[in-house]
Amino acid sequence: MPPTYRPRRSILFVPGSNRRALERARDLPADGLIFDLEDAVAPGAKAEARIAAAAALAAGGYGRRERVLRVNALSTAWGEADLAAAATMPLDAVLLPKVERAGQVDDAVAALDRAGAPASLELWCMLETPRGILAAAEIAAANPRVTALVAGTSDLTKELHARHTRERGPVATALGLLLLAARAYGQAALDGVHLDIADHEGFAEACEQGKALGFDGKTLIHPSQIEIANRVFAPAASELAWARRVIAAHAEATARSAGVALVDGRLVENLHVEEARRVVAIAEAIAQIEEADRPSGSDAGESRAGCVDTSRNGV
Repeated sequence: MPPTYRPRRSILFVPGSNRRALERARDLPADGLIFDLEDAVAPGAKAEARIAAAAALAAGGYGRRERVLRVNALSTAWGEADLAAAATMPLDAVLLPKVERAGQVDDAVAALDRAGAPASLELWCMLETPRGILAAAEIAAANPRVTALVAGTSDLTKELHARHTRERGPVATALGLLLLAARAYGQAALDGVHLDIADHEGFAEACEQGKALGFDGKTLIHPSQIEIANRVFAPAASELAWARRVIAAHAEATARSAGVALVDGRLVENLHVEEARRVVAIAEAIAQIEEADRPSGSDAGESRAGCVDTSRNGV
C-alpha cells in the first residue's frame, strides 16, 4: 500500500446539463464529482452539456474534490468529441461507460493521446453488463491509465433480468468479481448507486455492505447521500483505536524479537499490522481533507495539489 491514501468515500454524479447542480457541487463535501455527459443528459443536450461542464471546470472552485468526466462511449456520435474535450479539461480522470473489453480502453486511450491528454489523466472503467463483469481482469490490466473500476449496478441488474433487493444478492457475484480484478491490479473499486433517494436506512445498509466487501466508497446520485457515505466509509472511532493498538503491540513485540503479539487475546501478525496501517492512513487522509475544507473561500488547490494522493488506491 502507498504511504498516502486518497479518500473516495462519496463520488457524486453531477449532470453536465444542469448548471445549478454544477454550481452547487462546489460546496458539497463529496470526495469526488463525476461530471456526467452520458446517462444524465438527453441526446439533444449532449453538446451543450459538454460545453457547460468544460466552463464549470475551467472556472474552478471545486477545491480538493476529485474531478471526473463521464463521457459517452466511442461507439456513439458524441464519444470522440467528449474525449477530445476531456483531454483539455482540468480533470483527474475520465469515466468510460459500459466497458466490456480491453479494446474499448485501448481506443479511448488512443483518442486521449491524439487530443494531447496529459499522462496524469486517469481512466476509470464502469462495468455494468455481464460481459463487462466477466472481462473485469482484462479491462483492469488493459492500460496503465486505468486506476479504478466502478460498479454499474443499475444497468447490470437490468441486463441480468434480476430485481433490486435490499440485500443485493442478485449482484453479489458481480461485485465480487469486480473487486477481485481491481485489487489484483492495485486499483480503486467503487460501489454502484442507490436509486431510492428517500431510503436513507437502506442506503446506509448498502454502504455498510459495500465497505464490508472491500469497496473504497460509493457512487451517488443525490447530495443527501453524501453524509451517510462519508460516515460509513470512514474508519469508526473503535476501528481506528483498535488499529493503533495493533500497531503499537506489534512494534513492542518486534522490539522483543517476537514475530507475533496478542491484543485482547487475539493473535496479531504482519498481515494484521498492514491492515491496521491502512485504516490509520485512511483516517489521517480524511482528517487532512476535512481540515482543508474548513476555511471559507479557500480553493485548496485547483488540481491535484489539493489532494492527499494522486496514486492508485491499491488497498
